[in-house]
Amino acid sequence: MPEERSYEPDEMDTGYIYYNEKVIDHFLNPRNIGEVENPDGVATVGDPICGDFLRATIRVEDGRVREFKFLTQGCPGAIATSSIATEVAIGKTLPEALELNDNDVVKAAGGIPARKVHCSLLAIRALHEAIRDYLARQGNGKGDGHEAADNH
Repeated sequence: MPEERSYEPDEMDTGYIYYNEKVIDHFLNPRNIGEVENPDGVATVGDPICGDFLRATIRVEDGRVREFKFLTQGCPGAIATSSIATEVAIGKTLPEALELNDNDVVKAAGGIPARKVHCSLLAIRALHEAIRDYLARQGNGKGDGHEAADNH
């Protein structure tokens, strides 16, 4: 008779990925999904490795991200981390938003499986591109966000 083993699956097991309750909630009930009406900035980014892509739209007011919405075709990790990223970014100044990275999203999510960390990059990359689009529309294509505080 084979020896019984106590076994705790982890994210590296074939076929199984475990998400925490917060990530599952954001996947099942994504926040800020859709498009901002009359957006100030727009961007579409994709990940050619996994095939996920995301379209982001933002509204900027008084140098801050006031709205950040997304449409995505992607896995549960991409959908959930995009939803979380919108919550992290809304209210930030443009320079603060440009400093956000995938680690900020992973931390706000309470962690995500290691092989899904790349998913958290989509929304942040799209946010950065949407801010650059906004700055270009304002004639401030420098891209650091500092010059946009007095515009709009």
